[in-house]
Amino acid sequence: MSQRIDQKLVDEYNTKGYITIRACLTATEVDVLNQATADVVQLDGPQVMRERNGLPHVIYGMHLMDKRLSVLAHHPKLVHIAEQLLGKQIYVHQSRVNAKQTGGAVVNWHQDFGTYHRVDGVPRPDGIMIAIFLNDCTDHNAPLMAVPGSQEEGLVSQASTLTEAEDRDGASKYRFDISMEKMSELIDKYGLEHITGPAGSIVFMNMQVVHGSTVNITPLKRVILYLNVCTVDNQGTAFVRPNYLAARDFSPISPMADDCLTSFATA
Repeated sequence: MSQRIDQKLVDEYNTKGYITIRACLTATEVDVLNQATADVVQLDGPQVMRERNGLPHVIYGMHLMDKRLSVLAHHPKLVHIAEQLLGKQIYVHQSRVNAKQTGGAVVNWHQDFGTYHRVDGVPRPDGIMIAIFLNDCTDHNAPLMAVPGSQEEGLVSQASTLTEAEDRDGASKYRFDISMEKMSELIDKYGLEHITGPAGSIVFMNMQVVHGSTVNITPLKRVILYLNVCTVDNQGTAFVRPNYLAARDFSPISPMADDCLTSFATA
């Protein structure tokens, strides 16, 4: 695959606010990332947010915790496409493993920029949420859902940190959930889509797109790795959260070689 996308996909990104590159990573690369994730979810500490039953829900700062996941942030396919869409060099504002456990927490409707702006002091929505599927994401195993075109709304004001959120003490502590009244308006205006694709697919999503996911009631795994990147001139200024939640290092990401991940398979 080329490390750049064609104009049709660029136009789709600009219109919908996101695109999915199906099977962007090879099976070998996915295997390496699955092995890395299996190691990271065994760790403990404040970076690990857990379900009520103690299983890991979200592990933040993944690129700071494992060499393979750090290399993922430098993968040329990710870096070049993100830079193409944003027109500038990028840094990692936040990374995380989202292990959508069977019966785990719902992720309420939100915009990533809602937290990055209000809490971290990121001035502009000049950034992208990059989601890497480590399993087949289907209509059945609680796929990511998004409101296409909702980035045109700007920062939605009808949002707040909800004390009654299912994962209030974990992943949602700083998340600004959008009210159901506003969601009804947005869905009436823009519609709603499931984002699906085989393992190795990568989603590039504008940080202002409204998205969320429901509970996974299947035994099917649904692990997604997230790299949220911003342009290097769009840095956080309020250091309220620790560095595994909000970057202190604004160095531009340098792309590595094409085989940067596959090299781990033979190491």
